[in-house]
Amino acid sequence: MPAPNPELRRQVIAVYKELLNLGRDYPQGFSYFRPRLHRAFMGNAHLRDEEAIRGAIARADWANLVGIKCPEIEAL
Repeated sequence: MPAPNPELRRQVIAVYKELLNLGRDYPQGFSYFRPRLHRAFMGNAHLRDEEAIRGAIARADWANLVGIKCPEIEAL
């Protein structure tokens, strides 16, 4: 198994931390949000293709953007 690209790994960790921080204000509570975020990221832990990883980062960035710009959407 080849080592992951260090730059992509750094980006994944940064996105995870951003979303984790955003989850502190989640309407159902941080204890509800954190395990689900962790499960979502672990569901993609098998990815090794750089394009697939970039796609997952883009989806996470979109979720982060929606959460920051429209926090009321999270309550739906």
